[in-house]
Amino acid sequence: MTIRFLTAGESHGRALLAIVEGFPSGLPVDVEFVTRELRRRQQGFGRGARQRIEQDRAEILSGVRHGRTLGSPIALLIENRDFANWREVMTPEPRSVEDERKARRVVRPRPGHADLAGGLKYDTHDLRDILERASARETAARVAAGALAKLLLREFNIEVSSHVLMVGGVPEHPRADVSWEEIQAIPEDSPLRCVDRELEAQMVARIEEAMRTGDTLGGLFEVVAHGVPPGLGAHTQWDLRLDGRLAQALMSIQGVKAVEIGLGMMAAYWPGSRVHDEIFYDHAERRFYRKTNRAGGLEGGISNGEEIRIRGYMKPLSTLRRPLRSVNILTKEPADAAFERSDVTAITAAGVIGEAMVALVLAQALREKFGGDSLEEMKRQFSAYREQLRAY
Repeated sequence: MTIRFLTAGESHGRALLAIVEGFPSGLPVDVEFVTRELRRRQQGFGRGARQRIEQDRAEILSGVRHGRTLGSPIALLIENRDFANWREVMTPEPRSVEDERKARRVVRPRPGHADLAGGLKYDTHDLRDILERASARETAARVAAGALAKLLLREFNIEVSSHVLMVGGVPEHPRADVSWEEIQAIPEDSPLRCVDRELEAQMVARIEEAMRTGDTLGGLFEVVAHGVPPGLGAHTQWDLRLDGRLAQALMSIQGVKAVEIGLGMMAAYWPGSRVHDEIFYDHAERRFYRKTNRAGGLEGGISNGEEIRIRGYMKPLSTLRRPLRSVNILTKEPADAAFERSDVTAITAAGVIGEAMVALVLAQALREKFGGDSLEEMKRQFSAYREQLRAY
């Protein structure tokens, strides 16, 4: 038994959809929690005007009855409020729009975006066919699905959260020792979900500078999963390794160009005596533990019982108010890249999306390990495994 999900929908289409399969029956579903997660995705200093338009909310179409999962596929719908302004452009019916301005065709690809590569792949000369699906707007559906995964993980005392470590090179050397308690203490009104308020002010100033110059910024976020038991994932096949699955999940987020787990790239620089986490045993608790967590909670593709820590490096957004040079794909003449409404940075949102993706992968691994058609059956098998660990 595993969890899988699909999303559908375009950035300016009527709605986004997510279909999630593999949840056990009997899981309480808090719709307001799903809405709060969607709201978190829209927050963060440096976001654009669209976040004020959408005010996302998920409607459950199937798979839940009287507030609990049925064990059948769950369908979630998130309406695009901005669709009213794009109805003619995005209608699924055959339509010929002669007025180029009303058609909103895109023929000047943006460097760094999927525009040109997608246009070449799908043989289309209106790059809107590509950008509408390539847009990070799609991640709203992922966050809704991830919220359900978080609700399942909470039943097993597993929590997932994120924070921002760097924006646009500020600071030059991000911290590597931010504790779970510090992350949990970040106030709800934090503009960038940074644990250091003084540093956060410097990040905000960096974003304001980019706003003034019509530029965009990337950054670094970290997702932490707390309370993960040892034994999720497997070493037996490449596609079962939990570290690989988590890395793929974060790399699939639009704009993420690199992923680190635990110590990350520094493990390649230091000797083994500084890299590997020594193992200890707590006789009172009857459990193995490590005083350090340079492995990021994963060894050999398997969770080892420590916090899972994974970081995503996000590039600057591809849509700039001061456009980069490009080429008109129809005339082949030089032209400025197209401008679509955009953020200056979406690093805070990337962290929330990262939480959703990590939660979905961990929920998958949890279902694979403990199975069960109902939540109660799954919990019984989880409890038995806990006793097995204590008796090891």
